[in-house]
Parts: sequence; structure tokens; C-alpha cells
Amino acid sequence: MRANMPANRSLRTMEKFRIGLTRDFLGPDGRLAFKDIGLGRLDRVAAIEYEFLPTRSPVATPEELRPYDAVIWLGPRVTRASLVGVERLVAIARFGVGYDNIDVAACTDADVLLFIARGAVNRPVAEAILTLMLALGHRLFLKDRLMREGRWAERGLYNGIELRDRVVGSVGLGGIGGELCRLLQPFGIRAFLAYDPYCPAERARELGAQLVPLAALLRESDFITINCPLNDETRGLIGARELTWVRPTAYLINTARGGIVDEDALYDALATGRLAGAAIDVWAEEPPTRRHPLLDLHQVIATPHAIAWTDELFRDNGRSNVAGLLRLFHGEPPDHLVNPEALARPGVQRKLARLRERFGHLPIPPPEA
Repeated sequence: MRANMPANRSLRTMEKFRIGLTRDFLGPDGRLAFKDIGLGRLDRVAAIEYEFLPTRSPVATPEELRPYDAVIWLGPRVTRASLVGVERLVAIARFGVGYDNIDVAACTDADVLLFIARGAVNRPVAEAILTLMLALGHRLFLKDRLMREGRWAERGLYNGIELRDRVVGSVGLGGIGGELCRLLQPFGIRAFLAYDPYCPAERARELGAQLVPLAALLRESDFITINCPLNDETRGLIGARELTWVRPTAYLINTARGGIVDEDALYDALATGRLAGAAIDVWAEEPPTRRHPLLDLHQVIATPHAIAWTDELFRDNGRSNVAGLLRLFHGEPPDHLVNPEALARPGVQRKLARLRERFGHLPIPPPEA
């Protein structure tokens, strides 16, 4: 199926390489909700067809996954139960870099490769973080409210701060943290600190970042940004104790994942003046089933896990996924595997060999400009 076709068009299946996409790529009218999700190269391969899953479920079911050689995955969860009896599926292409909604061990046990769109999100997320830093520092939304509410005379009570001469701290110095460091160079910041136990010192030096312990980063930073994945090591990493270390003039920005920062502890720090402000794009519960008290604080910018959603991000995520799927189409492992250990499994090797036999001789188009 092509991206501009209705989602329910029937297709012949067995002779083609079949790709399914989660239905949350579609709007209420059943058509693509986004300008471009990077599927152009697939449209030029006659032996490939793609369609959107027939239902929009919060958790994938085996019935949804069984018809496909591969799927491009946005929001729903994939659990161990999702993969029971799913034998044809070779890979899940996660549309982005976070994969906390997918049970990685279950994928490996089911002989399913999981890969991500590494690198595609770096610029849009870093630019979004910079946007939030500037909005917090200049108290943009508070001043907008003053104007809308006719409170002109109060404008002198709410001076902001610039990035110039400030210390920025990044929890994580991967692709996003590194891109943020580069974007900040023209602003004249005093220092860029990073806490990342897995970052080589050489990479930090190349970026102009200083690796420090977490406590030092929290104590010294004027802007604290969260740029690490959510996993067993980082869940609750910034809690009540850690928030006692921050400066009362500091701002915290989380565009990574909910659960890394304890939201209740963050509320207490903001409500008691131990932190100047925060911008939160990601939440422990998505979508939320209750209104969090953070939303009632004037010094908080809150967005629905979409601050970095741009036309370019969706296009580039899709192109990255498609590049991996075309390698898979030829029976080769995709790049950016989350579970490379799965390649040693006989079941995965049999699936790849079958794809090489079916499609390995067919040409694929070059990447789009």
C-alpha cells in the first residue's frame, strides 16, 4: 500500500515483502496524518508492499503482526504476549530511538530483530531543547500571559536570563546531547557539563564538553537537560535527593523519557522554590489519565511528547527505517540493531536466508536526496 492510499485497501500478500505500519501514523480520516514519513524508496520497489495495521491498539496482538515480514513501529507496546506464534516477522523498525515500549528480550526470544532510527532525531530534539531553554530563560510564556491578561505594568517584575555565561548540564552525551553541545556554541555559554558513564573521554573533548559526576552536574548547572534513554539504570535517576542538589535559579528540561525524573519530586522542588522552572515533554504515563499538579505551576512548560515533532524528523526517521528494511529485504541485517545478539540465533539466520533466496537478486533504489 502506498502512503496516500486508503488504509483498508486489500492486497495480495505471499509473493511480496510485506511491511506493516502502526495505525497511529493515520489521522481520524484513515489517511496519513503527517506530511512525509520517508517511504518514497519503498514506492519504487515492485516486490514490496506496505499497509497500515487494521486496528489502533495500545498493545500489539499476534494477529496484527503475523501477516508481515517487518513492521515500522510508532507508539503501541510490544510485549512477550504480542509475539506468541508470530513466525514470519523478521524485524521491528522502531520509528525513533527510544524503545522502552518494546520488550527487547521477547523480540530476541521470538527471533525478531529490533532496530532504531539512530541519528535521525538528533537535530530536531536538540533544537527543541534549545527552544525550551530560551523560552524558560526569557520567561516567554509568563510574559505572553501578562500581555493577554492586560498586566502590562507587571512586566518589570519578571526579568529573564540569557544563555551567555551560563553552565549547561546534559545527563547523557549521545547523539542528542552532542548535537545540543554544538548548537550552543554561538551562544557564549561558560561550560557544557555532561554526565555519561558510557561516553569516551575523547568524544567529550572533541565536543568541548566536560564529563563530571551527576552530583556535580546538578549542583553547577544553570540549565539541566535530560538526554539519556529510559532503562533500569536511569529509571528514577533524578529523584527527591538529586533535586536537593540543584540551584534554586536552575531550570530542568526533560525531552528524553518520563520516568527518568520523578514527577512528584519535581513538583515539590518547583512549588517550594528549590528550582526556578522546568520544561517537560515526556511523562511517566502517556497519555496521562489524570491532570498532574505540574500543569498548574506557572513556571512549567508542558508539551505532549511532541516538542521535537517536525516534518524533517518524521521524514528522516522514516528514511532511516526504510534503509534498514531494504537491507533486510536482501536478507542482510539492518544497521542500528538494539538486539544484535539475536543474529546468532538459528531462527533469525533461517529467516534472513529465506529473504536472500526470495529477494536478494532484486535491485533497490538509491537513497533519496
